Amino acid sequence: MLHITKAHAYGNDFLYLDESAGGAGSANLARALCDRHTGVGADGLIVYRHTPAGAAMRLYNADGSYSEVSGNGVRGLAAVVAEERPEVAARGAVVIATDAGEKELKLLAREGRRWVFRAAMGQPESIGERQLDVGGEPLRVVALRVGNPQCVRIESPLSEERMRRLGSLLEHHDAFPEGTNVEFASVEAPDRVRILIWERGVGPTLASGTGACAAAVASASYGGAGRDVEVIAPGGSQRVEWRPEGLYLTGWAEVVFTGNWLG
Repeated sequence: MLHITKAHAYGNDFLYLDESAGGAGSANLARALCDRHTGVGADGLIVYRHTPAGAAMRLYNADGSYSEVSGNGVRGLAAVVAEERPEVAARGAVVIATDAGEKELKLLAREGRRWVFRAAMGQPESIGERQLDVGGEPLRVVALRVGNPQCVRIESPLSEERMRRLGSLLEHHDAFPEGTNVEFASVEAPDRVRILIWERGVGPTLASGTGACAAAVASASYGGAGRDVEVIAPGGSQRVEWRPEGLYLTGWAEVVFTGNWLG
């Protein structure tokens, strides 16, 4: 029996397993827990341990594959830490160690059950355009890393059918040997970008923190957007700032469930 906590940010949901309480992550466990029909249901499983400043984490996608980091998963873990350890929340910041480096999340507010954080996500890397053949269609995309691999297609209008048709093809394209997260982005104004998301190892998701960061960087670099933008996903909007010292992601997360897994 495992004690599980569930949190989400804009509908991008994760299960949290405290390894110090006897939890141990695995690909098989992630698949079982994240299944939305026979498990608890989530976009990913995060196994964590407490640290003096917050927590350290490892992320498994819903299909059991490994991921370096998730912006919303990190924020959800910060909310879990803030609820479990009020003394950390009282300091005004939570530090989450990920396989893509430490992320400091400054606590801005608590609005009911929602914890609002501004997370320092680090510098984007390897930003560049690529011309790809995707299912027989030539596509110009922006490839980059924001702690994990990302592929952004800037186009308007956005089409969910098109995202579903091309998302998996891009995720598994030969140009991305690790696989990649995929965002379709439309620049609606210099300070507003709308996205649809195909998450690596998951499929369509309602939101993505690193996806929002990637879409903001791609849109600023190649789509005419500014460097301080509202990124609107189906689950809601987050703020992304691209400053000289790196990216900052602002939004909320809430803990919605704790219980025991009997599987």
